[in-house]
Amino acid sequence: MYLHLYCDIISSDTIVHHTIKNRKNDKMIKTNDLVFLTDLYEFTMAYTYFKENRHEEIVYFDMFTRKVPNQGGYLIFNGLEKMIESLKLFKFEQKHIDYLRTQGFDDEDFLDYLLNMTLNLDVWAVPDGTVVFPHEPLITVKGTVIEAQLVETLILLSVNYSTLVTSKASRIVNAARGRAVLEFGARRAHGYDASLDGARAAIIAGCYGTSHTLTGEKYGAQVSGTMAHSYIQLHDSEYEAFQAFCKHNPDNSVLLVDTYDTLKSGVPNAIKIAKEFLIPNGHRLKAIRLDSGDLAYLSKEARKMLDEAGLKDCKIMASNSLDEHLIDDLIYQGAAIDQFGVGENLITSKSDPVLGGVYKLVAQEHDGIITPKIKVSDNIEKITNPSYKRLYRFYDKDTNKALADYIALAHEIIPEDEITIFSSNAPWKRKTLTNYRVRELQVPIFIKGEAVYETPTLAEVSDYSKKEMDSIWEEVKRLHYPHQYYVDLSQELYDLKLSLLHDLGQD
Repeated sequence: MYLHLYCDIISSDTIVHHTIKNRKNDKMIKTNDLVFLTDLYEFTMAYTYFKENRHEEIVYFDMFTRKVPNQGGYLIFNGLEKMIESLKLFKFEQKHIDYLRTQGFDDEDFLDYLLNMTLNLDVWAVPDGTVVFPHEPLITVKGTVIEAQLVETLILLSVNYSTLVTSKASRIVNAARGRAVLEFGARRAHGYDASLDGARAAIIAGCYGTSHTLTGEKYGAQVSGTMAHSYIQLHDSEYEAFQAFCKHNPDNSVLLVDTYDTLKSGVPNAIKIAKEFLIPNGHRLKAIRLDSGDLAYLSKEARKMLDEAGLKDCKIMASNSLDEHLIDDLIYQGAAIDQFGVGENLITSKSDPVLGGVYKLVAQEHDGIITPKIKVSDNIEKITNPSYKRLYRFYDKDTNKALADYIALAHEIIPEDEITIFSSNAPWKRKTLTNYRVRELQVPIFIKGEAVYETPTLAEVSDYSKKEMDSIWEEVKRLHYPHQYYVDLSQELYDLKLSLLHDLGQD
């Protein structure tokens, strides 16, 4: 059996020919092709498990992250809905089997096994919108080794980008300090799917709306949009452009005022339209938008001009490659900005564009007995927490604020009146909690391959995420040097981890 691995050597002529040939067949990914949304080595491992007669072994995998991008203090989990939709569609068809034959997989028993395979996984996960932290099991998968292995890339693709952008958007919303944030990034996203997923992520994180029309149609999100510079340029004058727009959109009168000269032309023309057309016809100038220049200075000067003209209710919106740091600086400078339009830096999480979520084996089960597995590394942060686990959060009963998260072995019973927790990095640091309530964060998603989770609407996820954020202390959410939230291991899990490291000669 010949497999096309990384060591294949081909000529540059072959590469060119292969590229041109593929261009003729370029197609978007179809939903029934999700079985191939993975790395080839998943199939090489699956084939090897099959030939060793190990393909029916039961294993457990955890999906988790090792750090928070942007040196932030928290993450907002997202991607569960996409993962559920993808796993429901995971089924091999004859065309997939035919393609695998072209890649050297010629064992018919193995190919028949894949063709007849139906996912029979148990999956647990935290809900979309949940505030989470590094090293926590966000998704746990139990199933036969081939099934659990083949869905790895699909799960990571569902979660990594969505969680990354939701967390980035949350930082931006927090930096705005109660001012409205509109997601503007559709044309800057890395592809169609990213534009839709990113806009949905922004709404979950607290953005009041998006410019992405499909997000409104698909999820019921608030959609907003007015004009581009080209619209104004296609009229004989800026005034005529404003006049035509307000005539046909009197209740959506947000005017872009920086096409020519913001303070000498744009704002005066907006005021003139308000007084000569909108107000006499029973309407108000809704807002002006600044998209270039010194936004702090221009907004303050524009605010004076609007107020002097009796348009104190007219909002000022700003855009132009904004992110959380620029927004924080603008507010610090006293900018008179009521709303922020944020695009490329949100939709791409430009400052730190990779979440780095991973999917690691943590246990193997045989005849109902779970054998823990651990990954060891010279990098301490890469050493995994072994075995089948559960994730809990303790809340103060009086404030309803989150006190700490707690990872325990699945069979452990969590006391409801008093518990002592400690840092696994500094086990001598211990704290006894009382007057708390405890909540398990993961919920069942699939049981024996059947979806048991009812997916909430985007509005419900957004409301849930807001409550999640309200339960987290401000010190954890601050933009600079956030407080490190406590994520502790149970004593039994900690002892198991040390024992496995000792057995492997790593103590």
